[in-house]
Amino acid sequence: MTSTDIEIKKLAPDAPIPYNLLLLADETVEAIDKYLPHSDIYIATMPNRQIPIAVMAMQPNTPKEIEIMNIAVNTVLQSRGIGSILLDKAMEIAQTGGYSSLKVGTADCGMRQINFYQRNGFKVCDIRKDYFLDKFPEPIYENGVMLKDMVVLERKVN
Repeated sequence: MTSTDIEIKKLAPDAPIPYNLLLLADETVEAIDKYLPHSDIYIATMPNRQIPIAVMAMQPNTPKEIEIMNIAVNTVLQSRGIGSILLDKAMEIAQTGGYSSLKVGTADCGMRQINFYQRNGFKVCDIRKDYFLDKFPEPIYENGVMLKDMVVLERKVN
């Protein structure tokens, strides 16, 4: 898929939140609701269609750093380049906003996600020890592995 095959727009303040997509990348609605008030949400749709196929939430951390809090593509449409198109949009947003750093975090056992970000120019810059143990009351498992640490990846904005 190419960037001409999808449209990415900032979600209007009064529009319904696409929790069905956000929950593909986050464990609970409560976790999502913690960052939503401070984030801009972007929805990807196919041209001339209203149904969201992907979502991205971005939150400024400092005047020079913005973070992708959530990025998710409908499971039926994964591995078609839509995630990379969203990351290109994130870079464009970071550049326009005057940020020098774009960050994203994922579970340390999420090798598929880590590889995806690295293929798109991100480099590991930090490990947030016990992140998932401290943030969630119940253990979270991915592919049979309990999540503990978060890997933070960064891409410098040109």
